[in-house]
Amino acid sequence: MGSNPLRRDGSSRREKGRKRRWGRRHNPDGTMTLVEHLYELRYRLTVAFAALALASLVGFWWFENGPLGIPSLGKLLTDPYCSVPEPTRVQLGQGGCQLLGTAPLDAFMLRLKVAMSAGAVLSSPFWLYQLWSFITPGLYAKERKFALSFVGFATALFAAGAVLAYFVVAQGLLFLLGFGGQTVAIALTGDKYFGFMLGMLVVFGVSFELPLLVIMLNRLGVLTYDKLKRWRRGLIFGLFVFAAVATPGQDPFSMLALALALTALFELSVQVARLHDRRKARQRLAEGWDGLSDDEASPLQHEPEPIPEPEPVGNPEPSRTSPPQAKAAEPRRGGYDDVT
Repeated sequence: MGSNPLRRDGSSRREKGRKRRWGRRHNPDGTMTLVEHLYELRYRLTVAFAALALASLVGFWWFENGPLGIPSLGKLLTDPYCSVPEPTRVQLGQGGCQLLGTAPLDAFMLRLKVAMSAGAVLSSPFWLYQLWSFITPGLYAKERKFALSFVGFATALFAAGAVLAYFVVAQGLLFLLGFGGQTVAIALTGDKYFGFMLGMLVVFGVSFELPLLVIMLNRLGVLTYDKLKRWRRGLIFGLFVFAAVATPGQDPFSMLALALALTALFELSVQVARLHDRRKARQRLAEGWDGLSDDEASPLQHEPEPIPEPEPVGNPEPSRTSPPQAKAAEPRRGGYDDVT
């Protein structure tokens, strides 16, 4: 009975010590056992999902409410559809701009879907930080600095692609719904429209990560500037094909906007690769590595220091306490040596 509180107290202390080891202050090299990695992963996932759930609740409330003069989330997402001329779309309710629902749970499920999507975006700094904190202990200082800039640029490019998609959606809907003319009026359901809208935002945002992929492959030595220059026409043609296939609406405005934006970003990444390869060539030339084959040894940067000549070592003096070796080596008298 007396040992149980001590055991529980000792285990709690070990748990606190294990949690303290996750921080960089107490564990700068990031060395942990497998069990500690699993505990940390569970903790990071719990915090990330808690942030996602809280942000989803905020998005669920924001769907119909506009705080601090900001338009509601539902209004922001339906503005591209509402910008289509009235004869092209069906008027519902009191003549306002509304989407169609065909089942009792459509409104709730649609609002929940949009709230979770908005929660993933709003909570992205929190779950990205948890992911970053879990990966960082296994990286060197230079790798951590490069990865941090990579994540920052990736976030900015994704946001730029989503903003472009938001303004392109209106022109795409106007083109697609205009085929009905005065004969056919389209009434979009909420599920179809928000699926189309979110698909456009995701496709444009992910596609805008192309320059980071090219720059990363160039820094790893997989894609050099010479290869990119030779493959430029084929790669640009592939970007247009990708835009034609990946765009959810399949309208020419969305495809052309995505293809032109990707081409501009690709050209920017090619120029960054050119500057990087030029800097590496100057470095190789300054260090004397230029023109060396793969089997040839690279020159040393500094002159090696000469190795001093070894000093002669004298014969060790015999120990006074050791028995004399001469007497031990003498043959025994009266033994086999006396037999002739």
